[in-house]
Amino acid sequence: MQDFYNKTYTDRHGVFMDKNFQTLLWSLTVSMFPLGGFFGSLMVGPLVDNCGRKGTLLINNLFSIVAAVLMGTSEIAKTFEVIILSRVIMGIYAGLASNVVPMFLGEMAPKNLRGAIGVVPQLFITIGILIAQILGLNSILGNVEGWPVLLGLTGIPSVIQLLTLPFFPESPRYLLIQKGNEDQARQALQRLRGWDDVDDEIEEMRLEDQSEKEEGQLSVLTLCTFRGLRWQLISIVVMMMGQQLSGVNAVFYYADRIFQSAGVETNNVQYVTVSIGAINVVMTCLTV
Repeated sequence: MQDFYNKTYTDRHGVFMDKNFQTLLWSLTVSMFPLGGFFGSLMVGPLVDNCGRKGTLLINNLFSIVAAVLMGTSEIAKTFEVIILSRVIMGIYAGLASNVVPMFLGEMAPKNLRGAIGVVPQLFITIGILIAQILGLNSILGNVEGWPVLLGLTGIPSVIQLLTLPFFPESPRYLLIQKGNEDQARQALQRLRGWDDVDDEIEEMRLEDQSEKEEGQLSVLTLCTFRGLRWQLISIVVMMMGQQLSGVNAVFYYADRIFQSAGVETNNVQYVTVSIGAINVVMTCLTV
């Protein structure tokens, strides 16, 4: 891909791209994804309230498909700027999906399975990373001819979801609490559970909603000073800081370069990277 950046620049300007400028462009390509994720996360609240959980996921698929088409055709169009833009769009998709999917699953899952099902999205993220690493091997699609196809493949899961998700019920909690439609919420629960008697769950949702209304709006300041949630909050903050400061994101984004600089042979680097993805999947399975 970096050779493609350089060749495109040379064809346009008649001179080779400066190495520092190439590093800057490549860093931008990598870092635009989490930036898009930030914007996607900000869109979660308005979209889930107005379009529902299922509706938001259906809309979100369009971001992924558009980004995949742009990235897959970037070589033909001879433009690397489109790849950088697509990374932002793909980040928006990921920011929305990583928040809405656990919300959707958590609201549909029965109470005894809610914890395990809440981790399942992370399991599929690690499986996705592993599949991408395998497909990105030099012998498969990680080569001069294959990389546009590899980038374009990211839209396939979204196309599948776009075709299948309309047949799934909407979140019963959303239908009952935010839409105020008990009949639709009851029908959705009956489809999900496979039996007609869902009165207890309907009543439980009502009680949760009533409890939340009595507590009122919880501001960030109140959350930080509320003694009842202090240890839970500290635990979450420490774990998230540990994850980010451990540098694991850099390992995933720049794995090839890191292992090369550590002395691993160039031909073997990709297999070491795949092994990291495999370990990630195994540990997430244990978490579930």
